Formats: sequence, C-alpha cells, structure tokens
Amino acid sequence: MEMGRLNNLNNQQKDSKLIWHPYTHYESLPNIVISKGEGQYLFDENGNKYIDAISSWWVSIHGHCNRYINEAVYKQLQTLDHVIFGGFTHYPAIEISERILNLIPFHNKVFFSDNGSTAVEVAVKMAIQHFHNQGIKKNKIIAFKDSYHGDTFGSMSVSSRSIFNKAFWDFLFDVEYIDLPNENNINEVVEHFKQTTINGDVAAFIYEPLLLGAGGMKIYKPEHLEILLQLATSANVLNIADEVMTGFGRTGKMFASEYMITKPDLICLSKGLSGGILPMGITTCNSKVYSSFEQTDKTKTFYHGHSFTGNPITCAAAIASLDLFDINNILEKIQDINNLHIAFVQSLSKYKQYCRAETIGVILRIEFINNENTSYLNNIKDVINEFFIERKIIVRPLGNIFYLLPPYCIEKTDLEYIYKTIVEFIQTISSNCK
Repeated sequence: MEMGRLNNLNNQQKDSKLIWHPYTHYESLPNIVISKGEGQYLFDENGNKYIDAISSWWVSIHGHCNRYINEAVYKQLQTLDHVIFGGFTHYPAIEISERILNLIPFHNKVFFSDNGSTAVEVAVKMAIQHFHNQGIKKNKIIAFKDSYHGDTFGSMSVSSRSIFNKAFWDFLFDVEYIDLPNENNINEVVEHFKQTTINGDVAAFIYEPLLLGAGGMKIYKPEHLEILLQLATSANVLNIADEVMTGFGRTGKMFASEYMITKPDLICLSKGLSGGILPMGITTCNSKVYSSFEQTDKTKTFYHGHSFTGNPITCAAAIASLDLFDINNILEKIQDINNLHIAFVQSLSKYKQYCRAETIGVILRIEFINNENTSYLNNIKDVINEFFIERKIIVRPLGNIFYLLPPYCIEKTDLEYIYKTIVEFIQTISSNCK
C-alpha cells in the first residue's frame, strides 16, 4: 500500500485501512479514536468524554494517566530502561517480587513474563515439568467448562473449547472439563473430579477463582471451589489459580484466592498488576513446585523466557500501583463500590423477566434475556454497545452478558448515571417485547 493514498482519509478511516483489531469482525463499526485519558474518563478526538466502565479490558484499575504511576515510570526511564534478565537483575524487579510475595506469603518464587496468556503458559509448563523432573508421568489437566485462560497455544488448550479457539482445536492438547459447581450439581462435579484423578495422571487443576471472566462473568461460591481444591491436593494435583482478572482487588480482596482455605500452588497475574500502564505478567509458585527444579541435572532447568522479562519500567509501574492501594485506601473504595452494586442489583428484581443480575467486588453482571440463547454471538451485544456508546459509556458485553468492571477511582455520581442508563436500556427492551 502506498502510504500517500491515505493522506485524504481521517484517522478513523486510516485505522480501518491499516489496523487489525483483536476480537473484531471485519464488518464491525469503525473504531472510536481516543486522544486522551484521565481517571475514569476517555476522550475522543472530537472532545467527547466517555466513562470507561470496564477499565479498558479490566487493566486500568486506578484509572487512566494516574500521575503517581506516571511519575514512577518517568523516574525509572531516567536510570534504566531495560536489561537482559538472564545473568542480570535490577532493583525494581527485586522490589516488586518482594512486594508480591509479601501479599502471597505461601509462595516463594516469582517468574516474570509479558501478559496474562504467557503467565498461564508459564504456570502450565511449570506444573507439567514439576512432575516430569521427578520421573512422574502426568499428562492431564482439569479445567472448567466455559473457562478462558488466554490465546497462546498452552493457554488456549486449558481454556474451554469455544469460538475463540475453534480453528485450532486439532492442535490443542486434551483437557478434562468439569462443570462450574453450584448448589444443584456440586455432588456430580465432585464425583467427576474424583473419577478424573483416580488414575493419578492429572498434573494440574486450573481455575479462575470465584469468577469466570470471558466465559460469561459467571460467579460461583468459595465453599464449592474449596472442596475441589482439597480434592486436588489429596490427589497430588497442582492447583493453578488464574488471577489475571480477579487479582488486585476485583472481587473485594486483594486476591480471590484469599476466600479459600486451601491455597494454590501457582498463581497467574497480569492486567491490573501494573495499574494497566504497561504489559506485564507474573507467575508465582510455592516451594513444592520450585524444589523440583533445584537439581544438578541441567536438563531439569525451566527453559522459558521472554525478551522483555522483568522490564524495569514495567516493574516500576507495578510498584507504584501497589503503593496506591495503601495511599488511596483502595480496598475500602472497592467495598463502597460493591455496596452500591448490591443496592442496584436489588432494585433490578422488578425486571427479572428481562434480566438476571449479581455482583462480587467491583464486578456487576447482568444477563439480558431475549429470544436467543446465552452466547457470545447473541445479537443483543451490538444493540447494547450502540445504546451505551450513544450515552458516552464504554462497555463491551459478552453477547447478552453485560457487565461493569470500573476503575477504583470512579465517582458515585458516575455509577449512578450508569445504573440509570442500564434501567433505561431494560425499559427499552421490555417495551419492545410487549
């Protein structure tokens, strides 16, 4: 393409010509050109102000362009931008590792990567090699139906089979999928888990604690997960908590794993880890996992790494993000948001014919009921997007599953405006059904 041909196009048109966006059908509406971010708001090139109600894919936990984090990044840029992480280290990596392990005291090692998918990839490889290094053959993984763990081949393999990875099914390794537990099926799920582990060939159970993200924001109870974690531990199966989305306060505690007694052997972190400023992934593990790699036989080394592993600038952003939890009393703010969500969910009971709502932490989930099945491809998705964008609210529904996942800096007035808009939408679809 001759770039001169684009001179007469506006930015939105240039974007359509040049850029292949993620999870985006080629006939989708043109992308809105964002020029600035500030707190819970994003501004487009025409000066329109939008509320970022989903923290830009769940990463911007402190809002956009947070001055404290930006200053930490700028300061780090003056001293060290990057250094190879094999044979070398640096202060920000040491500090963020210490800070993370203080929050996860039952783990003792941190492994850096680039994003949520790679954090999961690392955890799965560690789990499999943990047993390989001991001469134990375990080649099965257990995961939940409707789970989503990323887009690399390993993380796709342990995700539920769906439209996200359908083209690659023939290339993914087999996984045993169990139903998400609830009051009605917990006995069947437990029996399925027991039967799957009875032969001793399961290496790991990977799960999104308390909340399936991209699989439909499905919420489930800690007491049910606790049963499965105990079963895994007793069967010598490693527990992998994918806290890429749930970590750093999203469910009301710093990590969703804090709701359970049995702690995971490995934890995957990303998204809010750096405050949403820069891409970063971390996998933590306990001494049981790490000890299987402490061998004189160099073939038992964990041969995995990324070019930007442990990048100092990203580490500086993550340190600053953790500072803000104390400076701004973030966990208290999360509780305030949850209280508002709870009251709003209760107010929606009169619309139960058209929607089902529930909440955990800062996450509000609403399943809209129409004449289509609950699915990522439910056509109401486009209707929702258009309705809320017209009212300057950024959402990204998962088909007919609408959710809020706002940054912690969001004001009560903005939440009330969003709630009001949700009610308006429900009233619109209810009037169309009459």
